[in-house]
Amino acid sequence: MIIKSSTALRNSYNELSALAKKTGQPIYITKNGEGDTVIMNINDFERKEEELKLRAKILHAEQQRLSGDTMPFDEAMKEVTSGLDQHA
Repeated sequence: MIIKSSTALRNSYNELSALAKKTGQPIYITKNGEGDTVIMNINDFERKEEELKLRAKILHAEQQRLSGDTMPFDEAMKEVTSGLDQHA
């Protein structure tokens, strides 16, 4: 875990930005000794957001499966793959 002060953020933004890119880790910013903000590289942030969306879809699908609310395999595959062409 990388922790820096808000003063470091103000005085060394470029260095912190480079550190976030290099490590791929979030940097926790403190203000008056207390946690205040987290900064991270935008590519890492977007990847994390996509991961969270995928986890939510998986959780929803599992909840549907457990409740017996399912669909035929062919229909499910069409739904899953429908957005793949857009991202290629």
